[in-house]
Amino acid sequence: MDKKVTVVGAGNVGATAAQRLAEKELCDVVLVDIVDGVPQGKALDLTEAAPIEKHDAHITGTNGYEESAGSDIVIITAGIPRKPGMSRDDLISTNANIMKSVTKEVAKLSPDAILIIVSNPLDAMCHVAFEASGFPKNRVIGMAGVLDSARFRAFIAMELNVSVENTHAFVLGGHGDTMVPLPRYSTVAGIPITELMSQDRIDALVDRTANGGAEIVGLLKTGSAYYAPASAAVEMAESILKDKKKILPCAAYLEGEYGCNELFIGVPVKLGKNGIEEVIEITLTDDEKAALQKSADAVQELKDILKKL
Repeated sequence: MDKKVTVVGAGNVGATAAQRLAEKELCDVVLVDIVDGVPQGKALDLTEAAPIEKHDAHITGTNGYEESAGSDIVIITAGIPRKPGMSRDDLISTNANIMKSVTKEVAKLSPDAILIIVSNPLDAMCHVAFEASGFPKNRVIGMAGVLDSARFRAFIAMELNVSVENTHAFVLGGHGDTMVPLPRYSTVAGIPITELMSQDRIDALVDRTANGGAEIVGLLKTGSAYYAPASAAVEMAESILKDKKKILPCAAYLEGEYGCNELFIGVPVKLGKNGIEEVIEITLTDDEKAALQKSADAVQELKDILKKL
């Protein structure tokens, strides 16, 4: 295939992203992980599924970065999950070092790549990748809004017993409990959900969306979500690889838009072959602006922690 995507991190999110990329025949895939045998084994397993799934994508598993050279997109999922007794500062410190190391390696071998960041804490990791790569802001993008919006859409469809294909939703802000779902801009077949359900039910869905990841962690007990996060990263990659110019909510580096400066914040953007081709500014109410500012403040706190590392 004429496109190559490298996925760094062969855990559940990374391996599922590799599977989706290959089965959609979007590109050849390089799966990178530091654990000997894991990326090779998962790549071989996916390759053996190819005759059944009927795709000809080449999937390579490796512990190094040489095979990633010339990638069009690099999806970075590498990092550790937060463990009991570990502070947010500890998580940021460890994952920032991993992100810095990974980003420097892939940027050196794929200087024209577009980076899609999935590792947590997401907004902070976007800043690390942005600085470590030296790439322009349009080529460093955080995956959060697509996932959060998908969760909101799923909950809307479940609530109203309608097709998920009819649902559209926007979630702005940082990736965490300060995210800002926007019911006014969330629709079913073009009808705002504010006309289809009570405010109480909307509030319940908004709250469930903000805690969507935690809900899954609570159910799994030994892990976190990976099917939907992988799908979200792949939707972004597909829009870039096919130059579809989809408008999707992503973590973008803002320089004045929405009143935010030098911060990665989730906003609607146009994704095409050049990465972020436009930040779409929508009109917000005073309450929505206040909620977005609160979310931006939370991201700023994480950025301030990074400066001290």
